[in-house]
Amino acid sequence: MKNVPLDESAAEAHLMNFLSVEGVTGEEKAIAEAIAAALQKIGVPADAIRFDQAHEKIPVPTQTGNLIVELPGTRGGDRLLFSSHLDTVPLCAGAKPIRQGDRIVTDGSTALGGDARTGCAAIVAMVETLLKHKLPHPPLTLLFTVREESGLHGSRELDPKDLGGATMCFNVDSTHANKLTVAAVGQENWEVAIKGKASHAGVAPEKGISATLIGSIAIAEAHRAGWFGKVTKPDGVGTSNVGVFGGKDSKAAGDATNVVTDYVHITGEARSHDTAFISTIVAGYREAFMKAREAVRDLDGEMGEVTFDAKPSYPPFTLEENSFAVQYARRAVESLGMTPEVVSSNGGLDANWLVKHGVPTVTFGSGQAEIHTVKEYVDVPEYLKGCRLAVVLATQE
Repeated sequence: MKNVPLDESAAEAHLMNFLSVEGVTGEEKAIAEAIAAALQKIGVPADAIRFDQAHEKIPVPTQTGNLIVELPGTRGGDRLLFSSHLDTVPLCAGAKPIRQGDRIVTDGSTALGGDARTGCAAIVAMVETLLKHKLPHPPLTLLFTVREESGLHGSRELDPKDLGGATMCFNVDSTHANKLTVAAVGQENWEVAIKGKASHAGVAPEKGISATLIGSIAIAEAHRAGWFGKVTKPDGVGTSNVGVFGGKDSKAAGDATNVVTDYVHITGEARSHDTAFISTIVAGYREAFMKAREAVRDLDGEMGEVTFDAKPSYPPFTLEENSFAVQYARRAVESLGMTPEVVSSNGGLDANWLVKHGVPTVTFGSGQAEIHTVKEYVDVPEYLKGCRLAVVLATQE
């Protein structure tokens, strides 16, 4: 088993530090500054640390761009990229990390933010180990992205030229160090605006066209046709969901119980490992809404208006198990006495866009668990395994 000279106390201190800094999605400035300060403290020159302008291209308010760090190599070899994301889900706001034995938890009122502060801390601990022990390594680029949790925006808007020509990437953003995620679904988001016609619901409901009814029939039709939830068809498998059933300006649909609702806005998503099948699922929803429009008419036979739009959120990807990046990661895991497991994800990762940008990306874990819930915790021994794996990935030849 390979011996990695990791300072466990320092690695754990980085993690506790980063977990204590709030940085929900879109508000990553404070955690980015904390990571930059930690890197400088362990010896990374300030001029090696910079921010890109991704936030200027993200369509929702974002405090800062992606944090990018470039480290020169101390031996030859192709440049490697290590990545994780800065942001946490909103449920992490106000989190206070508490150490309980081999776990880090919260008081139960918030999520913790181990997703992906464990990844950020593991990368910083890796750099500290390389510098402190003068371990030979090729040129490295570190990438800490913004708005991963709200749509992979930071990695999507990244300029690939900022990665310095990295030939492969190791993304730290899951639970187990030995589980290597080499494939992930893609996602397409859809939205539909339904315009009906208001009328008095008690005096003359037949003169109205209920947008609520059109939407409800459409969702029921999508379910009946097998497009809702887990989707299994002869030409593919995937998932879908209706996320928000609302009205104008993110308000509730409708104005009062005695008025036939004249406007509804609904949003949803579809996912699959097959790009074509994602579009097939979305087409199923489109057809369901058009059928529902035909089914709801007023006294004069008039129908409401249905405007259905969809756009890709992120592409799926799959790395072949015999590819160099996957075999490189497997060898690193084995060198630590662990058994590598190659897995795929039904959720999106920054890896989706990094692969699209031309950098084969393997994702591994460093202890985050029960993410996006108030039961979230960090498994500290697993976190330390992730730190050691990062060091091996950065140094093996």
